[in-house]
Amino acid sequence: MIGLSYVFNFIFNQMNLHIGIMSGTSMDGIDAVLVNFSEGKVNVLQSHSEDFPINLKEKLDLLVRTFKTDLLTLGEIDHQLALCYAETANNLIKKAGVHHSQIKGIGCHGQTVFHSPLSNYPFTMQLGDGNLIAAKTKITTVTDFRRMDMAMGGNGAPLTPAFHQAFLNSTKEKRGILNLGGIANITITADEEINVIGFDSGPANCLMDSWIYKIKNEKFDKGGNLAKSGKIIPELLDSMLREEYFEKPAPKSTGRELFNLNWLNNHLKLLPTYQNADVQSTLLELTAVTVSNSLIKANLKLDAIYTCGGGAYNDYLLERLQYHMPNVKISTTDELGVSVQLVESIAFAWLAMQRINKQTGNLPSVTGASQNALLGAIYESK
Repeated sequence: MIGLSYVFNFIFNQMNLHIGIMSGTSMDGIDAVLVNFSEGKVNVLQSHSEDFPINLKEKLDLLVRTFKTDLLTLGEIDHQLALCYAETANNLIKKAGVHHSQIKGIGCHGQTVFHSPLSNYPFTMQLGDGNLIAAKTKITTVTDFRRMDMAMGGNGAPLTPAFHQAFLNSTKEKRGILNLGGIANITITADEEINVIGFDSGPANCLMDSWIYKIKNEKFDKGGNLAKSGKIIPELLDSMLREEYFEKPAPKSTGRELFNLNWLNNHLKLLPTYQNADVQSTLLELTAVTVSNSLIKANLKLDAIYTCGGGAYNDYLLERLQYHMPNVKISTTDELGVSVQLVESIAFAWLAMQRINKQTGNLPSVTGASQNALLGAIYESK
């Protein structure tokens, strides 16, 4: 007689299990997901989220606010992040009731602390030591996804459009996938990979979160309630919209190295006085306007935009996006069967699978790379 444990293990061994780990620009914590990619489908088996330890969050906040540190602190953050990623993965595995040996790989994006694709010597820096993650989980781990694309002349970002194209594409509507994380990035899916468009339109949550944390010591503006209570400051909005980045054509990418509190404060200096809620409202409007304007500038007409990331929970932001794009259906990826919170972590599970299987993961039409590339460094536990 065949035991249930034998049947259980047989079933799991037939699956194509990978873990994706993501801690985005907003730095609100770690999302991890266990995905089965069997038969070319996405089947989420379990998800798990954890907050950063307070001392680590404070170090990261200081680093991305000032961009000043010392080598000892930088190395320790790299180590501490890896331990947090590994612990999150192990807790996910325990929660899912599977064994480490049944999982083929972990894809960990790491925490971006600086992204500079257009400097004299382009580079990007994501912290979180892949060696430690592999050692602590006993699972092959893939990290450092962006630098091979940059070595091929690309921006190294955004990378999720390849996943959007593979699993969230549609032949029935002209579809955009809008990730509203710290930075807003949009993918315009297409019939062929060479025609996919994707770029960072500008800030999403990074400025809104930083401002509300400064004035109210809150992590985010739940539902956009504070922003909705305020009024848009036309002078502030106009000043921010003059940022050169918004005029650049795709491919392009950005991050906190540009859009941060220092950037905002430089614009606030131009105002004689202001109300905190009005600033919050104007920052939200900035996101809605720059998303809409970026599509207009690129002459892109869409039937629908499906949002994901933390900003997809911001009802007022979705309302303002709809206001600026009245002829476009504004929804969330929940409607497509993929949780708004998990899209990016699923994408990096998929990118890990691509790398382990020696399949390319970038889209040159999106990043500007000279060719398709194998993305990520592989760390094996044994």
